Amino acid sequence: MSTSRRTFILAAFIIPALALAFIFGAWAESRTQVLSSRIPSNARGEFDLMAEAWNLIQENYVDRSAIQPQRMTYSAISGMVDSLGDTGHSIFLSPDMVKEEQVFMQGHFDGVGLEVQMKNGQVVIVAPIDASPAQKAGLRPGEIITKVDGQDIKGLTLIQVGQKIMGPLGTSVTLTIQNPQTGLLREYTLQRAEIEIHNVIWHVVPGTNIVHLRIAGFSQGVTQDLQQALQDIQGQGYTRLILDLRNNPGGLLGEAVEVSSQFLSSGNVLEQRNAQGEITPVAVLPGGVATEMKMVVLVNAGTASGAEIVSGALQDAHRAELIGETTFGTGTVLNQFSLSDGSALMLATEEWLTPDGQSIWHNGITPDIQVMLPDSALPLFPEAEGDMTASQFAASEDAQLLRAVQSFSAMQDQ
Repeated sequence: MSTSRRTFILAAFIIPALALAFIFGAWAESRTQVLSSRIPSNARGEFDLMAEAWNLIQENYVDRSAIQPQRMTYSAISGMVDSLGDTGHSIFLSPDMVKEEQVFMQGHFDGVGLEVQMKNGQVVIVAPIDASPAQKAGLRPGEIITKVDGQDIKGLTLIQVGQKIMGPLGTSVTLTIQNPQTGLLREYTLQRAEIEIHNVIWHVVPGTNIVHLRIAGFSQGVTQDLQQALQDIQGQGYTRLILDLRNNPGGLLGEAVEVSSQFLSSGNVLEQRNAQGEITPVAVLPGGVATEMKMVVLVNAGTASGAEIVSGALQDAHRAELIGETTFGTGTVLNQFSLSDGSALMLATEEWLTPDGQSIWHNGITPDIQVMLPDSALPLFPEAEGDMTASQFAASEDAQLLRAVQSFSAMQDQ
């Protein structure tokens, strides 16, 4: 078995809105910009109205302890961003969330290990992070968080929910989770703990000569890890690859382009459409180390953002069949605009399309072969295959992975 370099994560808490260049969309490396505090001439009336409301609260609200200027300010900014209707993509980040994002982009994050977004007023799980307390407990993409430590979170912002999940290392938080299909509620008590992540990990599928390679996310340096893994794989004589992007919530746009380029020799990885409707292609980078390997790609509802960029590029190039479920449907390039107190706005400035011009935003990518997992099954990842026999693997409930193995029988080795 081969893994990427190992990074230890301090897990005092998780800001679930962050991580992996945001589940909200592929993240272009941070563009710092302090915005002017001048009131726009065409918005003087609106600013005066906000000041009027602020002063009325300050002067008249009976619960004086509830008047917290910073919370009021952050809530107002969050409301402005929310009014754009770009739910789950553009977002306001508190200073603590900005710090967590910066750490995570270097391969670290704090938390119980959940990627979530706000969808239709509900906090929805995009994916549990590999080897996290959330993944070990069995939380799944698409499930809804309804309570934190027994308190209903309906009506709270994503920032407020994140603050409730925060806590010291070693302490616990109880999440009430709803199955969106059945409506059933379950409680999970998760301990905030150190999390060791592997950006890239692979293992030979038991009883075969097929490599199962998992990319957990697109944080900084994942391309380097992938290149090393692919060189090791090919050096050992393996020629068939299952690229597993399930429960991969995405990451840095540059890393997604470089990862795609490891498997493509020409063409485009994606197209970017700006606010003026202008489309700019993003070309495959030269020097891919696995452009001839036979491969299939596994995706599911937790495949998002940068993982969708890679999936769409390989599908449109007819480089690999996609097997699994329709992906999450994030599709914007986000830029970070820093505010004067260390908070920031993450704003969608461009939409990304697949090379064939397919819009993924809110739609997702439909796999070539649709395979659903049974309700009782979780994805089987490479780290679990080391101690498995061929018969144990064949008895696995991971129908998507089993179908990927079967797909190679139709391919002819070169």
